[in-house]
Amino acid sequence: MAKRLLFICQYFHPETFRGNDIAYDLAQRGVEVTVICGTPNYPKGKFFKGYGWFKRRRETINGVRVIRLPIIPRGNGGKIKLLANYFSYFIVASLFMPFHLIANKKYDACFVQQLSPVMMSVPGVLFKKLTGRKLYTWVLDLWPESLKAAGGIDNPKILGFFNWFAKLEYRNSDKILVSSEGFKKNISSKGNFADKILHMPNWAEDEISNGDDLPIPDFPNGFNVLFAGNIGEAQDFENIVEAAKLLKDEDNINLIIVGDGRKKEWVETQIETNGLGARIKLLGRFGIEYMPSFFKKADCLFLSLKDDEILNLTVPAKLQAYMSNGKPIVAMINGDANRLIKEIGCGISVPASSPEKFADALRTLRDLNDDKRQKMGQSAQRYCALNYNKTTILDNLYNLIFS
Repeated sequence: MAKRLLFICQYFHPETFRGNDIAYDLAQRGVEVTVICGTPNYPKGKFFKGYGWFKRRRETINGVRVIRLPIIPRGNGGKIKLLANYFSYFIVASLFMPFHLIANKKYDACFVQQLSPVMMSVPGVLFKKLTGRKLYTWVLDLWPESLKAAGGIDNPKILGFFNWFAKLEYRNSDKILVSSEGFKKNISSKGNFADKILHMPNWAEDEISNGDDLPIPDFPNGFNVLFAGNIGEAQDFENIVEAAKLLKDEDNINLIIVGDGRKKEWVETQIETNGLGARIKLLGRFGIEYMPSFFKKADCLFLSLKDDEILNLTVPAKLQAYMSNGKPIVAMINGDANRLIKEIGCGISVPASSPEKFADALRTLRDLNDDKRQKMGQSAQRYCALNYNKTTILDNLYNLIFS
């Protein structure tokens, strides 16, 4: 008899998250996977073309059965619309779950990919309570700490409310998978959960590590330092802009930013106000399949996160994507990511929120010869192949759930 898995996450294809890879991989192994997600609208905040309140509510993608629930799109980044988006999935999915389980009683287990918000895990908790079968939760965002760090929320009652959801999730999960070793201590501080926690790191998507060359905008002359991903609060663009100001008169260092997010308009304003058009180039959002072409053109790749207690525990998935492409990495970040870059010797990492040191790091990398930069990139690629191999990680997950 075929194995059957219920997969819970607010986001799924055409939204790009690593949970998509998990669902497709399990389907290829013969598992009957059913995904319960929302109507796709991340990151732009409006429904993807062809989807809507009553459009394409059920479909099959790469052998995965997908059930899309009607939710309020997240809009342009305003807090009220964002909260409406979060709570709409939580409420609709929680109401839907009991009726779905009445009609579908043969799931062997449930897997939750817990991004933001933490409430997206509640349908998985209901599965556990209603069936008694095992629940596996992959924690990619720590709540309520992420709400405080990225959303600027510090009201103790609001934080306490979301902390209750986090404890509910951890208490009912049979195994808690964490994307960063640094998460273990935080989760264990919320209860007697240490024995449940296993490390399951991110990996680079196939489209990033094995993609084809595609046409992309020309880069300017000089030393091109690429950022690819979300332009948000957590990424500390305030200090990236400050570093750009320090490099304003050095016409051979260019910060190339590919992506979109809530902070993009602010960055555009700062570029105009401070005359940074020659230093910072915003190229807009491109599909994941374009990333290998951008990485090949760049001289090095950069990432940053704010100096925050919880963000300091995070190893952003961007790091694995960068490593897989064999380019040197420059980072303005704390915690495990800072330590890894230094230990591997794959680039230069300076403390979070230190624009002067970041600017100096860019100058240092620019002045290195090509051979030294190439060796840094090779170190990154070797480490990634040994520690963030997608096949190995997904083999381990399959064996955990079904062996």
